[in-house]
Amino acid sequence: MISLRGVTRTYGEGEAIVRALRGIDLDIEEGEFVAIMGPSGSGKSTAMNILGALDTPTAGTYRFSGTDVGGFDRYQRAILRREYLGFVFQGYNLLPRTTALENVELPLIYKGVTGAERRKRAAEMLQRVGLGHRLDKDPSQLSGGEQQRVAIARAIVTKPDVLLADEPTGNLDTARSMEIMDLISRLNEEEGLTIIMVTHEPDMAEYAKRIIHFKDGLIERDGTNGARRVPDRETANVR
Repeated sequence: MISLRGVTRTYGEGEAIVRALRGIDLDIEEGEFVAIMGPSGSGKSTAMNILGALDTPTAGTYRFSGTDVGGFDRYQRAILRREYLGFVFQGYNLLPRTTALENVELPLIYKGVTGAERRKRAAEMLQRVGLGHRLDKDPSQLSGGEQQRVAIARAIVTKPDVLLADEPTGNLDTARSMEIMDLISRLNEEEGLTIIMVTHEPDMAEYAKRIIHFKDGLIERDGTNGARRVPDRETANVR
């Protein structure tokens, strides 16, 4: 599904140049659950931004389902994000004075889905992530874990091919973090959703089927996670 070849990303020039990525090769197959780890400045977030079509390589190629994304203009990259990618961020990024239902509806508005169908699909998605009883609550009335569940529902309501999660448990305590990771794992197992997650937390990375370690703009290690943590069926609450 995803292929990077010789991808570099530099910022600035001269003595101020920063080589965030120094030439990486990476393949991610459909249905994988990949965790990307590494210290600050290792290049993991830059790689995630390129995979999410939020940034472009300085050199090298990025292919998504066989199509060269590197040749896309801003409008084409926006279509790729809208049609094929879902995003979950550490800070939730929910609209503050908007209900959970309305937040999940938002990407369907951009896709031109009509009002009644939009509300139906958003409500169904919130039910699937265990928030069917919180549709009319705005973010200030929700816990951090509930807000992240809303963010996940919003990310998957358009049925993307890939979910990109950037530190999805970074603002949560251990119990809530495990709930979110159980949910994400079940989406991968039951829906076959391809998941790429950046995390600095080893215990959260244990949920992934594959762990990639970045260091100094390069892939240091890439391997199957033999000690994968199995999601809790009750906590995940995906039906």
